[in-house]
Amino acid sequence: MRKVLYILSQLSDEDVEWLAGAGSRRKVAPGTILITEGTPADALIFVLDGEVSVSVADIGEIARLGVGEILGEMSFVDKSPPSATVTATVPTQVLAVDRALLAQHLLASPEFAARFYLAIAMYLSVRMRATVRHFGKGGSESEAELNFDMLDNLHIAGARFDRMIKRLLGK
Repeated sequence: MRKVLYILSQLSDEDVEWLAGAGSRRKVAPGTILITEGTPADALIFVLDGEVSVSVADIGEIARLGVGEILGEMSFVDKSPPSATVTATVPTQVLAVDRALLAQHLLASPEFAARFYLAIAMYLSVRMRATVRHFGKGGSESEAELNFDMLDNLHIAGARFDRMIKRLLGK
């Protein structure tokens, strides 16, 4: 659930409400492909419940992701098609925010755009530092998992995601 905490920690309550209201909740069956490698993603996807598998052609499964993960965010940064396929492994519920609608909101609200892109950049930076530390220096990925400057905002992000789950899933 790390990604949602990084992203939501940088967004405002209004931003999170907009995402929840603009997105559509989808229930998907095991085996449903949410993102296809090489094909432009049509939505930013929040995993609300369940689990997905991330796989790369000629390699196979590289990760399993669950509640709190966000899928398709990298395509908003570099406009490249996804580099992996994401498939539901169990009954899964997601919030899908249409790519065109999100792009329109990013253009219409410079403040939202600044927070959104900062959140993605911070998450990708932390992930890259963790990867370098893990492979380059023999440390573990968890050593760089949390940016201490963000710790104050993580409880707020957790509360935002909890509200989103309750609103969308009625929990």
